Amino acid sequence: MIKVLINGCNGRMGQVLCSEIDKFENLLLTCGFDINDIGKNSFPVYSNVNDIVDVPDVIVDFSIPIATLNILDYAIKNKVAMVIATTGFSEQEQQKIEDASKVIPIFKSSNMSFDICLMKKIVAEVAKALNKNDIEIIETHHNKKIDAPSGTAISLANAINDALGNTKTYVFDRHSIHEKRNPSEIGFSSIRGGNIVGEHSVQFFGEHESFEIKHTSYSRNVFAEGALKACEFIVNKPCGKIYTMEDIVN
Repeated sequence: MIKVLINGCNGRMGQVLCSEIDKFENLLLTCGFDINDIGKNSFPVYSNVNDIVDVPDVIVDFSIPIATLNILDYAIKNKVAMVIATTGFSEQEQQKIEDASKVIPIFKSSNMSFDICLMKKIVAEVAKALNKNDIEIIETHHNKKIDAPSGTAISLANAINDALGNTKTYVFDRHSIHEKRNPSEIGFSSIRGGNIVGEHSVQFFGEHESFEIKHTSYSRNVFAEGALKACEFIVNKPCGKIYTMEDIVN
């Protein structure tokens, strides 16, 4: 059995992970980590890494960057693999994760959905075919999401940019730009409201027609399932790189 610790176990995604993990026969939820103890868990929940008794085989992390880095230090010290689904890292924080991947196996994805992985491949191919079109990415999430644009939106843009030889620049705010749209732009729009799980649309605008590719998540369960599959995948993998959904799919 693979022993799993859920970081952020009392958050929205953490609770979904707790309910989904029983569907995986070779995964065992041994404990959780969260600064907020809701007192309803059937497993130990720690708020101090020094109190963790049973060292897990893998940590799955749906939290916020500061919490990720906190548990990352524990993982490095105890040589525990990590699955990171948190988004919104700064360049410095991302570098720390990359450095850690040389010491422990790390799986990191801004979106654990197989369909989103497929979508990145599709938009990259479309971008090459419609390389003269204007490209805009619109993403919609619930009102409690703290980073914008979403990590998934950035990953879609990166897939497009890589396919086009990294010739695109990212524009997140046109409020202060008083000039016509630059053809090299990939524009981003972020919508926050209600309880929307996640919606991403990539739009290609030509002079006489437009083309749109859209993905909608109706349940957080799809992300939990992907993250738990990643737990199975990452244990015992060699260090030296950050693994992604593409490594599972390919």
